[in-house]
Amino acid sequence: MSLGLAIVGCGKMGRMCEALAPEYGFEVRARFGGANNANGIGLTRETLRGIDAAVEFSEPGAAVGNIRALAAAGVCAAVGTTGWNGELAAAREAVTQSETGLVWAANFSVGVNLFLQIAGCAAELFAKQREYEAWGWEIHHSAKKDAPSGTLKKLAEVMRAHGYDRRIDLSASRAGAVPGTHEIGFDALGDTVTLRHTARSREGFARGALQAARWVVGKRGFFEFREIVGELGGDEFGHEERDGANRADADGIAIGGGKPAPSES
Repeated sequence: MSLGLAIVGCGKMGRMCEALAPEYGFEVRARFGGANNANGIGLTRETLRGIDAAVEFSEPGAAVGNIRALAAAGVCAAVGTTGWNGELAAAREAVTQSETGLVWAANFSVGVNLFLQIAGCAAELFAKQREYEAWGWEIHHSAKKDAPSGTLKKLAEVMRAHGYDRRIDLSASRAGAVPGTHEIGFDALGDTVTLRHTARSREGFARGALQAARWVVGKRGFFEFREIVGELGGDEFGHEERDGANRADADGIAIGGGKPAPSES
């Protein structure tokens, strides 16, 4: 039996998620865009009746309002909107108080989230080599509004958390239709080491968001995608309960959820 999915944000990512949803056991039962969801007012218990999860790809100014409304309606969500990280605490509070589940990411690509782990390992090694200076660079299509991207900022955050305490020069480019390329590097007088992730299309982002949406159904807590990506490899459709003990992000802030939701009889 399919799970009910709501698409919040009907742009390119929302449409891609809708097209791929059946592959992940979802039936799209509701769609919310600017016309029917200004300031999150369209997201109510009534309009979300029969919805098990939502994927949210909207605008930075709308994300937290949508998260609050989804949480108040008791709907778990995967949130991929970028540019609102300064309001993470408010979003976490809404999800925690409602005892729902949410997975967020600056980038839902599985490859990017593994790349974050690789970047952390590299930073830890180069932190000990004081002659190496670091940089990060990204390029996206010209319609992307935030720069540098949330993913590049997260890469720098991870590098610092792994002990690289020197300056990391960050830069961004916007041109054409590039879906996303991220690069970090370390340079010294004798050589350069470069690590790069290149997205071929938006499909990888959509698939990651749908896996996260399926994973979070029935769970409680505020999770970051990179925390759970290791759990998605062989059982995207699994609903087994898990220990939601608090985890800590790169800055030591607890972001893992509380406890699994009780099963319904």
